[in-house]
Amino acid sequence: MASLTAGHRHTGNMAVQINPSILSADFARLAEEARAVEGADWLHVDVMDNHFVPNLTIGVPVVESLSRATETPLDCHLMIEDPDRWAPAYIEAGAGSVTFHVEAAAAPVRLAREIRAKGARASMALKPATPIEPYEDLLPELDMLLIMTVEPGFGGQAFLDIMLPKIRRARRLIDQHGLQLWLQVDGGVSASTIERCAEAGADVFVAGSAVYGAEDPAEAVRGLRKQAAAACAH
Repeated sequence: MASLTAGHRHTGNMAVQINPSILSADFARLAEEARAVEGADWLHVDVMDNHFVPNLTIGVPVVESLSRATETPLDCHLMIEDPDRWAPAYIEAGAGSVTFHVEAAAAPVRLAREIRAKGARASMALKPATPIEPYEDLLPELDMLLIMTVEPGFGGQAFLDIMLPKIRRARRLIDQHGLQLWLQVDGGVSASTIERCAEAGADVFVAGSAVYGAEDPAEAVRGLRKQAAAACAH
């Protein structure tokens, strides 16, 4: 399994990470598309089951193949029903980080502990309408918190500005508890939105079309990193 701290570059007190989303890549050329962003910190893998979200993407076999095809660690975002049952299989397939949706998990604390016990980073995602405050006590059980900045299900959606206050509130809670918890944003992250996310307190950025829609995906990763790092430094 790839190093779980891969590419964690520090900028002041914050560390900026760019995670290209393969949802926007060419699925027929996934190994090449993974290599095209080798400067990235993680590869974000969107797993959708057509039940929890209205889209169907990839599952365990593709994650397994992908983990053999790239040195970049895999960050698997499970947009599925019953993550309590399925999450361990993604760790066995090679994921270094597994994100479950709190709206779908039957026992989020137990699930987070199981993910960690199996050697991966445990991450919890919140849909746009799900508030952070009820889950304050769960934060110490996590390695990362994902604030969705679009409704999960499809790539290429417009960033929801109304999520910025929620990112700020999440950052405040993380800091209040003195946690080493990464704060990830996913949805509509691009050159025109990444600085606002970073200023609000996010330090891990999932970018799909902004990376894979670019002429040079690796250059797009470097550009986004530079923008986010500058905004964090403020």
